[in-house]
Amino acid sequence: MAYVNYQFEKRKRDLERKQKQEAKRLRKLERKKQQSVEPPAQPPVI
Repeated sequence: MAYVNYQFEKRKRDLERKQKQEAKRLRKLERKKQQSVEPPAQPPVI
C-alpha cells in the first residue's frame, strides 16, 4: 500500500499560498499606482 508523502503536499500548499500572496501584493501595487496617477478631485471654487 502506498503511503502519503506529506512533505510533498505541504510544499505544494506552501507554493500555492505564496503565489496567492504575490498576486495579492501585485493587485495592491497596481491599485496604489492608479490612485497616485489620478489627480486628486478638487472641490469646486465658489
